[in-house]
This record gives sequence, C-alpha cells and structure tokens, in this order.
Amino acid sequence: MQNSDYLIVHKKILPEYFNQVIQARSLLENHEVETVTEAVKKVGISRNTYYRYKDYLFEISDNATSRTMTISLLLKDESGALTAVLQTLSKAQASVLTISQAIPVGGYATVLISLDISKMENTPDNLLKQLLKHSCVRKAQLDAIA
Repeated sequence: MQNSDYLIVHKKILPEYFNQVIQARSLLENHEVETVTEAVKKVGISRNTYYRYKDYLFEISDNATSRTMTISLLLKDESGALTAVLQTLSKAQASVLTISQAIPVGGYATVLISLDISKMENTPDNLLKQLLKHSCVRKAQLDAIA
C-alpha cells in the first residue's frame, strides 16, 4: 500500500465549510467576485476558514479521461533547474500543458505548471516527492487536480 498524503472522500461526510471553501475559490477563479472578502461573505464562511483550507481542498471533475493537475514550484535560480523538473515530469509520463515562470527574486523563481496526467501511472503525491528530490526544488505543491 502506498502512503499518500491525499484522500478521495465523498463530500457528504465532510463538514459543510469544506464545500464552501471550494465554492469561494470557484467564485474567485471565475471572476464572479473580486476579493476574498466578497467570496467568503457570499458563501457564508470566515476569511480564516478560507485561508486555512484553500490549499488543501480540490474538486475532482467527472471527466475521467482527461485528468489535469496544476503544481507550483519554488526553484533555485541555477542553470538546469527547470530542465531537471521537466525531465522528471517526462519520465513520469506527465504531459506539460502550460508553464508560467516568474523572474527570480532572492535566488528563487516561482514556476506554475499545468499537466495532463491521464497517462501517468504514478500518484500525484509521489510525483511531488520525486520533484523534491532535486536539490534545485525548494518547494513543490499541488494546487489543483481535475
């Protein structure tokens, strides 16, 4: 049995505020509201609840044939850092859809990568662990999965 940090559970057994956090994030992503304050007020939760859980709750889409995953990375500003990450993703059979890289600040660059993981045999959790094995990767975080 693989030891993963992620679970798939039915939302019926979870507290209602988990679903409200997802709703608030959706309002922000779809530009239906402009601020977190507006979003949390509209769904009926506190800002504290939103910020506490927003990075840990994801909704899985019904389309099982097309699975996408978005990760954010903090990479050292050194030659070959992004290449090492891309090689790891390729070996895991994760197909890169988009890459957005910020200019390095303080020796580190933030990179946001969207992936097609429909052919990936590895779990998202294990992929993140593989990425963290690189000395150039300071942080690897799952942002969304659909």
